[in-house]
Amino acid sequence: MVSPTITLAFALCGVALGTLTGLLPGLHVNSVAFLLVGIAPGIDGPPTAVGAAILAAGVVHTFLSIVPGLVLGVPDAATAPGALPGHRLVLAGCGREAIRLSAVGSGIALVGAVAVALPLSHAVAAGRAWLLAALPVLLAVVAGLLVLAEPTRRARLGGLLCLVVATGLGFLRLDLPATGVLTPDGAASMLAPIFGGLFGAPILVDAVDADGAVPPQEGTTLGLSVTETVRAALSGVGGGALVGYLPGVSAGVAAVLALGGAGGSGPAGRGSDRAYVVATSGADTATAVFAVASLAVLGAPRSGVTVALESLAGAGSSSATGASAAAGATAPMPLAEMLLVVVLAAGLGIAVLLIVGERYLLVVRRLPRRPLVLGVLGLLFALAVGFAGPLGGAVFCLAAVVGLMPPRVGARRVHLMGVLFGPIALGW
Repeated sequence: MVSPTITLAFALCGVALGTLTGLLPGLHVNSVAFLLVGIAPGIDGPPTAVGAAILAAGVVHTFLSIVPGLVLGVPDAATAPGALPGHRLVLAGCGREAIRLSAVGSGIALVGAVAVALPLSHAVAAGRAWLLAALPVLLAVVAGLLVLAEPTRRARLGGLLCLVVATGLGFLRLDLPATGVLTPDGAASMLAPIFGGLFGAPILVDAVDADGAVPPQEGTTLGLSVTETVRAALSGVGGGALVGYLPGVSAGVAAVLALGGAGGSGPAGRGSDRAYVVATSGADTATAVFAVASLAVLGAPRSGVTVALESLAGAGSSSATGASAAAGATAPMPLAEMLLVVVLAAGLGIAVLLIVGERYLLVVRRLPRRPLVLGVLGLLFALAVGFAGPLGGAVFCLAAVVGLMPPRVGARRVHLMGVLFGPIALGW
């Protein structure tokens, strides 16, 4: 039996790693998780403790990743109506408030998700055959609801166009061979360059020539009432359930649907922007909880971190079924221990977000804007090549071109998630 002290020490190392991946733009915890799995045999520690480190890193990353996203890619005031909600809050001088909203949303969602994760996972397990059979239809419904959630006819047509193009990108690129030097054998995929190109690079490209600096961030008072905040966070829990059990659905997709179309990357009021930040942060954190429960109860990993945990346990494929899956044989530790690690990491993640996040905003807003943005773009491209080879770099560039579409057709960026759920919905 592994000593709790050793597991705790590894979990704290994971908290530090998740803080690093969350604050470094372009460095995603899923990629780090696979790197850890690759070097795990050489780490002087039991698989349970290494699994605790991976899990803690994944949870803390969900708290910290909002911070660089708030200041990198911020447009000028003239293009603010088409910006992401977090960017609009930063332009209004409310970046510190956005950090607090994110922390509150994640904290509330953590409590709600832990409370319902186990019974919900067992319910999903009972209806798993039906869910798999209905998955294409469910994802098609999600895609249709996203389009209908757009506020205008022009935006709906633009969203449909983005969805079709992203689906085509998924058909063309998801099964290309990936041979990255930064990933262990069998772990490389085109997902890193595709997502970096679709959601990271376009925001940075549009920000390269943006006029004006990030304004001072003074406001800290939450602009949502307690009721509105709790409602948005709990909607994030519902969204996290979608993300945790339906492949191809992201936290942004879940938040747009949960908030009835408010927020997102199209024009919206500041109240809906705040609710969107709370809901997406809550969905990210809830997803971490539901993904752990899905791995333990269904034997089905639903995130890069849980895929890494499955690999660490030396299990079979993500389609494991039967008694072994139900007993959590695909996880390196029991569900109760994993949930304890999640709660511990989440509590520390909230503290780190509030302490480090605001200081991060103060430092980054004083750095030269254009060199910083170009440097992050270069980092994203280097990571695409590192994780998927030269072909990954080409896919990154193609995905970046596709990612420039949504704001130019007046639609939200969430339609680009069609790169994953589009092919699945069409039976690919």
